[in-house]
Amino acid sequence: MRATLRRSCNACAKAKHRCDLRTPHCSRCIKKKFNCTYANEPLTSTPDRNESPPSETSGNGRHAVMNGSEVSTMTLRDGPTTPKFSDTSVGLLNPGNAFLDPFDSYPPTRLPRVTAQRLIHHLRRKIEDSSLAFQDETMNSVVTLAAIEHGKGNVESSRMHIDGVKRMVDFRGGINEVKGTSPLTARMVSWVSMLVTGAPQFQTQDDFGFGSGIVSIPQWQLAGLESEHMALDGLDVDPAMSNIISRLRTIFHEPRLSRLTSTELHDLTCYVSHKLLLLPPLSPANPIRSAISECLRYALALYMLILHGTTYYSHVDLASTVMIYLKTHLEALARMNYVHGSLGTWAISMGMVAGVGTKDHQWFMDQARMAQIAFGLQTWENVLVSLESILWMRTEQLELFRKKWREILNLTT
Repeated sequence: MRATLRRSCNACAKAKHRCDLRTPHCSRCIKKKFNCTYANEPLTSTPDRNESPPSETSGNGRHAVMNGSEVSTMTLRDGPTTPKFSDTSVGLLNPGNAFLDPFDSYPPTRLPRVTAQRLIHHLRRKIEDSSLAFQDETMNSVVTLAAIEHGKGNVESSRMHIDGVKRMVDFRGGINEVKGTSPLTARMVSWVSMLVTGAPQFQTQDDFGFGSGIVSIPQWQLAGLESEHMALDGLDVDPAMSNIISRLRTIFHEPRLSRLTSTELHDLTCYVSHKLLLLPPLSPANPIRSAISECLRYALALYMLILHGTTYYSHVDLASTVMIYLKTHLEALARMNYVHGSLGTWAISMGMVAGVGTKDHQWFMDQARMAQIAFGLQTWENVLVSLESILWMRTEQLELFRKKWREILNLTT
């Protein structure tokens, strides 16, 4: 662990003078002819365009395969051989082309190009040093670059970064091991990797906290001990979905468990979202039960994203994908002439609120108007009864639902 987090050079820090963080020597040290050394390499260090490309691996170097990907190894002077990923394994540019600007087309309204350049240069140096390649800061930087590339529309590059950070996580023993020493890094990696790929990239622990996957919160395990599976207003639901809904209903409705901190809400959302999206497809032997369970599955995934809000990176792409599945299964229930007022109202509400600004938003609005007439929803209080009968947590997001339903109610009165 580093003894200090400061970025200024030692001379400027001692003199309590502002350092411009230039490398290899800051301007003040050059002017004063001081010995300029940094306790930590500054993140804003300027790439040296005259820096020569790294030499090819010497005869002492070796190559190995770990988790199906090629990694290079180098022998440390004072320690054993430590593996480090090649640049291509994490989607970085070839170090030999370090002078190129990979963000020529980067939109100026997002992260400034110079900041992205410095991030890549800093990360490249980290990965070239096998003692730093698996540090938290390196993993955070790779995930950040994945988000940047995803925002630019470079899906393939973004996935390369995510594949690289997943191998880093594997090398450190799994996402649970990373969280044990670096909770913030584990949260960022697991959450952002799901958002930019549109699918979970890590398994979850089981309901009792066993396994190397993403960890639940203590309330999740307590909810399993304190409640039996609750009947969902006569709904025939798959046992796996019934378990998830029952635990969440206990957490949301039990005052002692529902006082979640923002960190606990994030961890719960990450765990439940992964758990939901990792569920295997249901058997078509019981099509109604399958469609009901799938509606609950995808509507609940949207609800957790709504409760959570935006953290680290926008979840709009993931929500859009989930809405397509929710719409598909709602249409399947309609074709089977299956009608359930509370389920329909609840699922449509999730799509209507999560879908604001998307192409499917109007479809959910139209469904809400039909539900209002079919189920006799005259007031917001009528709607709230249906929402609470499935799953509901009274938070500030309640106003989002009330606002959308008032639009519907005002149009039909």
